[in-house]
Amino acid sequence: MYNDQTFIDILHQTHKAEWEATPKIQNSIAWLNDLFEFLFPNNRLHKKETYIGILKKNQIDLENILLSYLDLEVGKIEEIVSSFYESLEAIYHNLRQDANKIYEFDPAATSIHEVIVSYPGFYAIAVYRVAHRLTELDVPVLPRILSEYAHRNTGTDIHPAAQIGVPFMIDHSTGIVIGATAVIGNNVSIYQGVTLGALQVAKELAETKRHPTVEDNVIIYARTTILGGKTVIGKNSIIGGSVFLTKSVAPNSHVFNTHQLRIEVKQ
Repeated sequence: MYNDQTFIDILHQTHKAEWEATPKIQNSIAWLNDLFEFLFPNNRLHKKETYIGILKKNQIDLENILLSYLDLEVGKIEEIVSSFYESLEAIYHNLRQDANKIYEFDPAATSIHEVIVSYPGFYAIAVYRVAHRLTELDVPVLPRILSEYAHRNTGTDIHPAAQIGVPFMIDHSTGIVIGATAVIGNNVSIYQGVTLGALQVAKELAETKRHPTVEDNVIIYARTTILGGKTVIGKNSIIGGSVFLTKSVAPNSHVFNTHQLRIEVKQ
């Protein structure tokens, strides 16, 4: 039987260090699910008098998660938790605007509630807005756990550090990538397969703006790739499907792929 004690010691030391610096994934996802059940109840309708208790439990759960892996004083963690929940009403109202935009833009949507309970694009945005607020509060690791959970469930990969305005629409969700330093304005719509990425991925560029800026009222259609931290898509522009951009576009532009499809019918 293989029994290398040196290897076992290395594993134990490594695992102990990583365990102590990482929130438990199961607890993190449970907290997120409970938060969404509070904001958008789907499994049961809460009695009005129970809302405060549900919210208090959710706050305690977040505090316990942060205490489990952050080397901070209890008072600092309480301050982070308090700041997050003070933002919760704004997060909720922003998400209602996101859901309303999806409903108005998608003829297949029959109600805003349908969007909230069943659209993966909305779910990806909702997790992003929660994770982004935690990132703003300098909470490490947890926001990435939440965003990667949404990524696995929706096919949409939004880095929690990205800056995204309100309202925001993702249609069909699958295959979307939005990088950490991307900046997206208000009233932007993105379709499946869109990438807002970096021209270079060198580690030494970690602190630089590597991803595009998309200004207000822009529509980006399916399978388009836009790269580069200096690339700006001007307001009110429409970027057609399967476009590849590495340079800026002026406001009010229409950008389309000129590839022509040729169909011949033989007699």
